[in-house]
Amino acid sequence: MSTSLEPGTVKRALSAHAAIGLVAGALLYLVSLTGTISVFYEELQRVEQPGAPEMARIDPDAVQRGVEAMLASEAGKPPTTHLFVHMPTAGLPRATAITDTQARHLNAEGSLAEPEEIAWSDFLVQLHYLLNLPSLVGITIVGVLGVMMLALALSGVVAHPRVFRDAFRLRARDKGGIGLADWHNRLSVWTLPFSITIALTGSVIGLGTITAYGIASASYDGDTEAVYAPIFGGEPEPDKRSAPVPDVAAALRYMTANHPDVALTYVVLHDPMTAGQRVQLIGPHQRRLIFGEYYAFDAKGRFHGTAGLSDGAIGQQAAASIYGLHFGNYGGLWVKIAYGVFGLALTAVSATGVYIWLGKRRRRGHAEPVLRAAWDGVVWGAPVMIALTFAARILFGNEAPFVAMFWIGYGTIIGASILRTRRRFAAPDRLVAQG
Repeated sequence: MSTSLEPGTVKRALSAHAAIGLVAGALLYLVSLTGTISVFYEELQRVEQPGAPEMARIDPDAVQRGVEAMLASEAGKPPTTHLFVHMPTAGLPRATAITDTQARHLNAEGSLAEPEEIAWSDFLVQLHYLLNLPSLVGITIVGVLGVMMLALALSGVVAHPRVFRDAFRLRARDKGGIGLADWHNRLSVWTLPFSITIALTGSVIGLGTITAYGIASASYDGDTEAVYAPIFGGEPEPDKRSAPVPDVAAALRYMTANHPDVALTYVVLHDPMTAGQRVQLIGPHQRRLIFGEYYAFDAKGRFHGTAGLSDGAIGQQAAASIYGLHFGNYGGLWVKIAYGVFGLALTAVSATGVYIWLGKRRRRGHAEPVLRAAWDGVVWGAPVMIALTFAARILFGNEAPFVAMFWIGYGTIIGASILRTRRRFAAPDRLVAQG
C-alpha cells in the first residue's frame, strides 16, 4: 500500500506552512513599525493634546498643592492605591497628576487643569508592547518575537559570510530579486548592533515578565511585586488608618539641596492619606542608562534611602538599564532620531525579508500569489490604519475606539487585498468555463 500523499495535499500543507510563517512575519513587522513610532511617545503626547499647560520646572510647593487638589477631587471614590505626578522634563515639559481613576494636568502654580487626553498615544504603545492583547498573553508573544528577531539577525550573518565585506555593495538591477535582497542584506548589516540590542532587550522585558509570573505563582502566592522587590524595592506594609496628605514639598526640597544634578521624572505616593503611606521620587542619573533611581521618603519628607538602581548590584543596574536601551529614552532628541532612523531600517528589513522568501518559493515552483497579496496588505495596511486612527483621534476625540478601529480596518485591508488577487487569478478560469 502506498503511503505517499496526494500532490494536492502536499501543496495545501506547504501553503499552510507558509501562511504560519507569514503570520509570524506580520507580527514581527507590526512590532518593529509601532516600536519605531513609539520612540517619540513624549512628542506624540504633545501633538495629541497641544493645549495642555507646559513649564520647564515646577516649584515644590506647587507640586504639593497639586497633590492636595488631586486627592480632594477623589472624594467619594474608592481610595487610590497610588498617586503619580509626572514632573516636567525636556522631552515632555508638563506636570500631570495621575490616580487609579483619573489623570489631570497641573498649572504652574499647582492648580488642576484639564484632564490628560492621550488615549491614541497610549493605544500605540500598547499595540507595540502587548499587541492590544491581555497583558500576560501579549507580552509573552512580543517577548518570543524578540527572540525570533535576535535569531534572525544572528543567523542572517552566519548564512551570508560575505555580508560585511559587501556592506556597501548594491546591485541596481532587480534581476530575480537581487536588488531587493541586496537592500535587505545591507540594511541588516548597517542596523545589526541596533537590531541585536532591540531584540535582546525586548525579549528580556517580555520573557522576564512571564518568568516573574511563573516564580510568583510557584513561590509567592502570585505576588509578582515580591519577585521584583530585590531589584526595584518592595511596597510598604499597608496601614489603612487615616492620615494627612504627605509632605511632598519637603522631599522635593531635600532632593534640590542634596542631589541637584538629578532631574526628577516622577513623584509617587504609595497608599496616600493612610498611616502606611510613603513618598518615592524617581530620577535618572547623568551619563547613565538607568531609567532612574528610587529615592524613598516618609510622610514627613524625611529621606530613608535609595533602591540601589544606580549603585547597587550589577544585576540591579542592568535591569534598570534595559528599558532605556530598548525605548531610546536616554540622551535626548538626537538619540530618539537615531532610534527612529534605525527603527525604520529594521522595519524595512522585516518587510523585505518576507518578499524575498516568497520570491524564492516562487522560483522553486511554489507560487503563492494569495500570500503575496496578504503580505502587501500587511505592509501597507499597518501604516494606513495607524494614520487613520490618529485622524479619528483628531476628529472624534479621546474616546474613539482605536483598538477596534485598527484591527478591523487592518483585517479588512488584508482581506480586500487577498480577495482582489483571488478574483484576478480566477478570471481566466471563468472565461474558459463560459467558452
